[in-house]
Amino acid sequence: MTESVAMAGTRDACFEFRGATQTLTVLELRYFDMEMFEKNLRDKIRQAPNFFRDLPLVIGLDQYEGNLADLDFFQLIGCCRTHSIQVLGVRGGDEDVRRLARNASLAWLPAGRAGHPLPDPSESETAEATTEASADSDAAPGAGKVVTQPVRSGQQVYAPEGDLIIMAPVGAGAEVLAAGHIHIYGPLRGRALAGVHGDSNASIFCQSLEAELVSVAGHYKISEDLQDNGWRQPARVRLNGDALVVDPLGR
Repeated sequence: MTESVAMAGTRDACFEFRGATQTLTVLELRYFDMEMFEKNLRDKIRQAPNFFRDLPLVIGLDQYEGNLADLDFFQLIGCCRTHSIQVLGVRGGDEDVRRLARNASLAWLPAGRAGHPLPDPSESETAEATTEASADSDAAPGAGKVVTQPVRSGQQVYAPEGDLIIMAPVGAGAEVLAAGHIHIYGPLRGRALAGVHGDSNASIFCQSLEAELVSVAGHYKISEDLQDNGWRQPARVRLNGDALVVDPLGR
C-alpha cells in the first residue's frame, strides 16, 4: 500500500458538494448571425472592457426566433472565448437543444432556471477580499445586511434576503448585491445589483452616482448610459415598467 493511499484512508472525503448562490449573466439570444453577433459583442465590450473580462455566461433561448436545431454552439463558444468570455451553459429549448448543449460540453438549464440575469460578474474576486468586506457587517436571518467598512475593488458583498445598507463608499471594481433595496451612504463607483431574485420594486440609493453598472431585477445600465442624468449626484435608481430610470435625491 502506497503512502498516499494509506493517508487517504485516514482522512475525510477529499471533496463535498455545497449549494451556492452565484450571479450569472444571461445572454438572451434573439437570432444568430455570426458576423452580426461578433459585431454586437465587440460594441458591448468596447463600452466596458473590464466588465466582460472572464465573464461566466449562460446563453438564454427563451426569446430565440430561429430554428434551434440549426444553432451552432461551437461558433458561439468560439466567438465568446476569443473575447475572454466563458460560456458555461444554455437555458431553455427542448431535448434537441439539450443534446446539442451536451455535445458542446455545456450545462443545460430548463427555461427560467439560470442564475440572476445580470451582466456583470466581478473580476477575480478572492475569498480573502470577500471575507474582509463581510467581517464588519451585521446580519440577522431575513433582516438584510449592514456593512460599515468601504467595499474595495475585487470584493463582493451579497444580501440574499432583505436590503443591503453600506455606510461607506463602494469602490471601482467592487460588486454589491441584494434581494431588496441597496442603500449606499457614500459614492457608488463599482457595481450595484438590487432585486436580484426578481423584485421589480427594489431600488438603489447612493450619495454619488459614479457606477460602472447598476441593475434592478435584471435590467441594467452601464456608466456610459448613466452620465446624462444624475451623474455624481445623490440619486435613486429604480424600474419604471421595463425601463431603468434615475431620480435625483434631495431636490
